[in-house]
Amino acid sequence: MVKIVAGVASIAVVLSLAAGPAVAQSSDLPPGVFMAGKTLGDATAGTYELDPLHTAVLARVSHLRYSYSVFRFDTAAGKLTWDPAAPEKSTLSITVKTGSITSNVEGFAETLAGDKFLKSASFPDATFVSTSFKPTDALRGKVEGRFTLMGKTRPVTFDVELVGAGKGFGGSPRLGVHARAWINPQDYGLPPIFSDPIEIVTDAEFGRAP
Repeated sequence: MVKIVAGVASIAVVLSLAAGPAVAQSSDLPPGVFMAGKTLGDATAGTYELDPLHTAVLARVSHLRYSYSVFRFDTAAGKLTWDPAAPEKSTLSITVKTGSITSNVEGFAETLAGDKFLKSASFPDATFVSTSFKPTDALRGKVEGRFTLMGKTRPVTFDVELVGAGKGFGGSPRLGVHARAWINPQDYGLPPIFSDPIEIVTDAEFGRAP
């Protein structure tokens, strides 16, 4: 089913581009707003800044091995230098404010941000700085880097997929990615209750800097 949907979407993009600019912009969209394509060619080269209004950083944490609790971090910033002709030369840096964590359990976000867990007052930022981009196919790759949390830095690899890229709003290029990685909570000094790997999931849009 996923392959069928993806195939239909690809055909739609090809037909719209073949028909020219007048058809490429759907009549259902406001003027100056364009749907994304899904090829590396749609992601033009340049320096991009993270759009915090269209970004979600999630941590999926084992809840005593009964289920997964999902926590969202609401404040993030970052920069991507993208080269579609040589993706391996691209660079990425992301900063997340650990105190911006949210939970649907009343009062628990404040506890998580406190001294028993993330120690956000002393360590307000979690950061990821890439060291290499390694494409694995036309839309996916691995981004290796250094992840820092609570003053401790360890190597982490994100599996990254291009979700879409194109002209963006008002013709300003944009691109979006889905990324996943796992960290060992003990590597960063989290308490033993976090015994299983924590999955970090990021869905992010970047807009090309002026």
